[in-house]
Amino acid sequence: MKRRSAVKAMALTSFSTPFIFSQGFTGIRRLFSKSSPAYQSNWENWPDLHWIGPEYWGNRLQDWEIQDGKAVCVVSGPNRALHILTHQLQDGKQGFEQSITLQWKNEALKGNPKSYLGFRIGAKGKFADYRSAAVFGQGIDLGISGSGQLVIGEMSSETKLDLSRPIHLRLQAKWTDSSYAFTLSGSNDSGFASSVQLQSDGINAEDLSGNLAIVAHAPKDDQNELPLAAFSDWKFSGEKITADTKQIFGPIVFAQYTVHRKVLKLTAQLAPVEKVQGLMVQLQLHEDGKWATVATSDIDPEGRYAHFRVENWDKKEKVPYRVLLDFPLKNGNQEFFFAGEIAKQPNSTENLKVAVFSCNADYGFPDQEVSDHVNLHKPDIALFLGDQFYESTGGFGIQTSPVEKAYLDYLHKWYMFGWSYREIFRNIPAAIIPDDHDVYHGNVWGEGGEHAPTDEGWGYVAQDQGGYKMPAQWVNMIQRTQTCHLPDAYDPTPVKQGIGVYYTDWVYGGVSFAILEDRKFKTAPKNVLPEEAKVTNGFIQNQDFDIKKYYDIEADLLGKRQMDFLENWVQDWDADIQMKSVLSQTNFCTIATLPEGSIIDSIVPRLPIPRFGEYVTGDAPTTDMDSNGWPQKGRDEAVRLIRKSFALHIAGDQHLPSTVQYGVDEFGDSGFAFAGPALNNLFPRRWWPKVPEGHQPIPGKTPNTGNYHDGFGNKMTIHAVGNPYQTGVLPALIHDRSTGYGIITFDKTKKAIKIECWPRYVNPVKNPEGQFADWPIQITEADNYGRKATAYLDTFKFEGVDAPLVSVFNEATGELEYNLRASGSSFQPKVFSTAPHRLEVKNLKTGEVKSFPGLKPGEEKSREIIVNFG
Repeated sequence: MKRRSAVKAMALTSFSTPFIFSQGFTGIRRLFSKSSPAYQSNWENWPDLHWIGPEYWGNRLQDWEIQDGKAVCVVSGPNRALHILTHQLQDGKQGFEQSITLQWKNEALKGNPKSYLGFRIGAKGKFADYRSAAVFGQGIDLGISGSGQLVIGEMSSETKLDLSRPIHLRLQAKWTDSSYAFTLSGSNDSGFASSVQLQSDGINAEDLSGNLAIVAHAPKDDQNELPLAAFSDWKFSGEKITADTKQIFGPIVFAQYTVHRKVLKLTAQLAPVEKVQGLMVQLQLHEDGKWATVATSDIDPEGRYAHFRVENWDKKEKVPYRVLLDFPLKNGNQEFFFAGEIAKQPNSTENLKVAVFSCNADYGFPDQEVSDHVNLHKPDIALFLGDQFYESTGGFGIQTSPVEKAYLDYLHKWYMFGWSYREIFRNIPAAIIPDDHDVYHGNVWGEGGEHAPTDEGWGYVAQDQGGYKMPAQWVNMIQRTQTCHLPDAYDPTPVKQGIGVYYTDWVYGGVSFAILEDRKFKTAPKNVLPEEAKVTNGFIQNQDFDIKKYYDIEADLLGKRQMDFLENWVQDWDADIQMKSVLSQTNFCTIATLPEGSIIDSIVPRLPIPRFGEYVTGDAPTTDMDSNGWPQKGRDEAVRLIRKSFALHIAGDQHLPSTVQYGVDEFGDSGFAFAGPALNNLFPRRWWPKVPEGHQPIPGKTPNTGNYHDGFGNKMTIHAVGNPYQTGVLPALIHDRSTGYGIITFDKTKKAIKIECWPRYVNPVKNPEGQFADWPIQITEADNYGRKATAYLDTFKFEGVDAPLVSVFNEATGELEYNLRASGSSFQPKVFSTAPHRLEVKNLKTGEVKSFPGLKPGEEKSREIIVNFG
């Protein structure tokens, strides 16, 4: 066993936290004196669970269980550690001691000196935070090996203990003149009447600050699915140990909610406590000075969440809520809480401020700077638009079977997402939608819910066939955990394999959001393009193949069901809706370049990051069919439809922040789109196109702005793009990759939209000018249908009505050209042909409609038509 080196650059000097997950929790057994907090494990009072308790974090979640009053590592594999969250070793030169009883369970690993059980002390992660240490912490491991010898680093005892009997370990750490000395004792006798000792000295003080953990380790070559060890009666004490019981995690770990048309939907994510029969979770509101239960829920046995629905929600002010679980321990029931607020909904004259996130690898976990900086903006809602985690999150890859273990594997990563960002959405509503990595895909072409066979491997071959690699019941589980708090699905009919859908609209704070699933119905390009294209992972490997010639190919982007939904949504306005926006996983163009000749983007993480101000040459636009730039025809149909409601498009996925205006027939004839930056960026994509002769960038901005075609020929006007560059901020792995978040403000009174794009490391109060270059961007609602007018209709003046809905129809085609709520007392509609048009004006408060057919555009002087609702 090797001594694990501690991270010395970032000392864990403070473990205080503002996060309070439970109130009145007494499940931790505490033996406090004034100077020396002490701890004793309490597993004997807990029922059997696929979880280890609220004061612990296990790596991995599925590898630690409570069985018969003991903490059991139920697999034999490398680096299985169980961290205590509520107690840490502080800086200083005080002493401490700890003890534990363990049972070696894996007979096949007895005699293997490279396997060991015991303690991990002074564990540190990449950041000075107990959560970072709990997930990634490396420290000093010591205990007993598979050969029965006590071990500290490379040292081992000559005498062996009997692994067939319970083993009692005790560690004493004392400060001597200039370093720490360890005394590790082991015995098969609980009273240590006959014990083996191993001593070590010269241990640096900086190596003994950080987390405490127990560890069960088996070499990778010898790992198997057999339980390795059972632990009990873990005790520690000493002046070096500091305690903070607020740092527990669970059994209610976070909650997310929406309010839509007087319906509150809230999902509380729980730890795996479903083995306890009859558990009921309560949603309580605090009104009139007391807590009252307004809804109850059982626990989903797969996703381990509780879901609540409250009808007739009419609260005008913010309301405190808490989720309550009354949990039966063997020594009496214990109440656990998770508390927050249901926010006051902005009214028709107040701005709606939206925080935008996506693409969350674990490089920056626990991402405290993001929560701190985002909350300074005081957003009204949060949007998490996919890739809440990646397959590598937590450091162990993925487990895809059996399905019960796969549920827990997902939850391990999902919990880390919540652990990072729950303080953003604890007190404001949030939309959360899964993307490809959330379902263990690099890319997803859903093919309407098909199954993607994995017989030939898990990667490109499976993905390129289209559909979902994981079982349908697993896909449904992850969708429920992330989306069942969204407003009810527009059409809940499942797709193939019984996979559910969640596309819907969400009306909040005067803005109607269309929430799309732009992966689920999308055609796999390999299934429709000619074989000569040689598609791999959505990239064309044949450089002589011209994708632009296949514009009319039969391929779905959003699918008929979602296009029907958008047709309805474009026309669905009421008095609560002032403006509109579309949410999806990715945008409808491909803003990415690679070195010319590149045929796949797997090289992206290895590309050098330029210095600020450097323009990278030699790149060309990509044809990445994972983006919504393909299929081109489906893209154009979607853009044409969305612009009819003057909607801003908000998306994630691209790992490259951008603000563009779509073009279909001409540059800029459609709406604006904002693709937010990645929270943590695995793939630092970039936009460094060749600058054509005579190119005109946006005035005052870099040459890579202005009018460009993407690799599929789609027209797009680039207004801002946040390319990766060397920031000089450490860790460079995080901050040199254009990581951050978006803030979008809908000004419903002025019919204006402000788009902000912030690096995650910038404090927006201390550095208000610290956004990515070329942001903020200010647009008007009218800019979201930038198509140039052929002519204008008469000017309409409104009386007896406030902000009516104006709908413009082309009478020659019968098509709705657009509709929007008029601002001010008059409106002159633009039209795009000289055909007669019909105008409908609707009083959204009363439902009364006035129609004006046969309007002829193009007269030299328009009439003024009075529309009186008096």
